[in-house]
Amino acid sequence: MSFVLDASALLAALLDEPGRDRVDAVINGATMTTVNLAEVVGHFARLGADPADIDLLLAGLPVVYVEPDKDLAIDAGLMRPVGERAGLSLGDRFCLAQARRMGATALTADRAWQTIAGALDVDVELIR
Repeated sequence: MSFVLDASALLAALLDEPGRDRVDAVINGATMTTVNLAEVVGHFARLGADPADIDLLLAGLPVVYVEPDKDLAIDAGLMRPVGERAGLSLGDRFCLAQARRMGATALTADRAWQTIAGALDVDVELIR
């Protein structure tokens, strides 16, 4: 089974939060869009972390980063009507669009995703 990580999942692993064990179990070879990577970086930047320290924190993670293309952007955009009802961000929709594209499971800490997963035809697994 393949997994696409949401920013919340990777942050749980990096910050040793509940759900870390589940992320650690699937992180080797898991996929993440660079949009979601930007959310992770933004979290640490908002806290005042030095860019070099953020880079060191992320270096060596066994995650495959995927750059969005036009089709993925369109798919994420088309998820907006359903996603807004659940409070999904643009990054959330990119994660879900990538999971749907791959036939993979989206791994997240965001419980709202389960309420719309069926409507978007995406498998979602909560880490906690």
